[in-house]
Amino acid sequence: MRTKVLLVLMCVAVVGMMGGAAFADEAAPVVKEEGGGAKNLVGFGLALGLAIAAFGGALGQGKAIATAVDAVARQPEAGGRIQTMMLIGVVFIETLVIYMLLICFMWGGKV
Repeated sequence: MRTKVLLVLMCVAVVGMMGGAAFADEAAPVVKEEGGGAKNLVGFGLALGLAIAAFGGALGQGKAIATAVDAVARQPEAGGRIQTMMLIGVVFIETLVIYMLLICFMWGGKV
């Protein structure tokens, strides 16, 4: 129960941090300073997004692997099927982190 509350609070915090971009004024001029301005904020946002994606991916993979090991310990004869399903799940989790890394590479050239 406590972990669910913590997870909900973390999701609300992340959504709250990203909500400011929805209300940004598009007509506002971008300050072009040497080594500063809005470009630094984009770089910081990319780094923060990648960190959150890597952290969430690591938590998800750890939970998936721990659950798979527990399931194999309870039913050793189903170990092959459990391992296959666990690997597919871990691949999907890792793919999301790799997508965020690609977004960082694509947007990183604009910083």
